[in-house]
Amino acid sequence: MPVEPATPEQTGPVRRAAVLGSPVAHSLSPVLHRAAYAALGLTGWEYGLHECDEAGLPAFVEGLDATWAGLSLTMPLKRVALDVADTVSDLAAATGAANTLVLSAAGRVAENTDVAGIVAALREAGVRTARDAVVLGAGGTARAALAALRDLGDPAPRVLVRDPARAADLRTAAERLGVSPDVRADLADPRVAMGTLAGAGVVVSTLPPGAADVLVDTVWTPGTAVLDAVYAGWPTPLARSAGVAGCAVVSGLSMLLHQAVAQVTLMTGHAGPVEPMRAALDAAVSTPQGATRV
Repeated sequence: MPVEPATPEQTGPVRRAAVLGSPVAHSLSPVLHRAAYAALGLTGWEYGLHECDEAGLPAFVEGLDATWAGLSLTMPLKRVALDVADTVSDLAAATGAANTLVLSAAGRVAENTDVAGIVAALREAGVRTARDAVVLGAGGTARAALAALRDLGDPAPRVLVRDPARAADLRTAAERLGVSPDVRADLADPRVAMGTLAGAGVVVSTLPPGAADVLVDTVWTPGTAVLDAVYAGWPTPLARSAGVAGCAVVSGLSMLLHQAVAQVTLMTGHAGPVEPMRAALDAAVSTPQGATRV
């Protein structure tokens, strides 16, 4: 069985963690976690990167030995992670996704730190209480956004999609989370969507790169907080338009940072060091080789 997390003073047997996904070659998770280990003095810790698809995850997890402390999981593994866990946290179960497997004497525990990442990123931008929130999209990140907005005080955000009939998973997750989103087909007509965004207090875009570009003519309300989960090619056109209008704009990199901080805390038993991790992330994305995946 895996052993308990090490203390910062440990210099004995190596402890291992890694990010898994497909594709995963350009993940920034190693940058973040290695920076945390260095700042915490975890000299016996290693963090790797492994290409792994859904079919391969069960065998990979079964092959881990007692040196392993945890796994970070990116697409397409966040759903199947629930199936390989011995225990699933309430939040991971409610959102239907886990981006973290913590390996300890208690077994494999599936956790979701994406929610914490969104909450911390918005709070860092000055959001204390969410109001009149709008979520763009209905995928896995949108489900995490529902949980985050609930925690920030808005249990009934508007969710804009192209086809509400394809939002069944989000509706199911909403029931488990105890929230009541207003799922609307506004994205089918950009003019309607821009009208909805114009009066929002908080906007969380979970759309893929380029999909929100049609909304750049939104007449933003100054003071709206806009988080765009995309961080390749930052600022995105959506973020740029909001920033010009005086909105508080939050990069997906901030969400990435804070979800990793929570992962480090879970895997090591020590609070993730935010500023050293932020510095390492900033340095990584300032180079041409900057990665584009969690």
